[in-house]
Amino acid sequence: MPDNTVTVVGNVTRDPELRFTPSGQAVASFGLAVNRRWQNRSNQEWEEQTSFFDVKCWAQMAENVSESLARGSRVIVSGRLEQRSWETENGEKRSKIEIVADEVAPSLRWATADVKKNERREGGSGGQGGGGSAPRPVANGPADGGWDSSEEPF
Repeated sequence: MPDNTVTVVGNVTRDPELRFTPSGQAVASFGLAVNRRWQNRSNQEWEEQTSFFDVKCWAQMAENVSESLARGSRVIVSGRLEQRSWETENGEKRSKIEIVADEVAPSLRWATADVKKNERREGGSGGQGGGGSAPRPVANGPADGGWDSSEEPF
């Protein structure tokens, strides 16, 4: 079975937006800019390319991201790619690929961080509390049973 895992390092382009599904499941989304820089060997000039991604986080991580990140923060995001399709009010078909995060962490390449562990939450977080030794049930997102996959958060 192929693995769909991606890890990117970049800068947050917009403050995380925290919302809740009708069933009360937290979901946060934010933009991420990933820069690639290289030297052109033919003319020795530096060139740069920027890729933009939408990142989605669920459950307790969504709340932590919302409280911890701001525009400009440099972060490491590990998760999976997911394509979402919809139809506009005019009947046009649209789709986009976003990163559903399993982990989000500050990049310490050019900064320091003061990490604070949250108290473990029982019940409503689907076993994905802020610590403890209990095993994590499943990857963040639809497979964790914490929300109805037919339910759109926005």
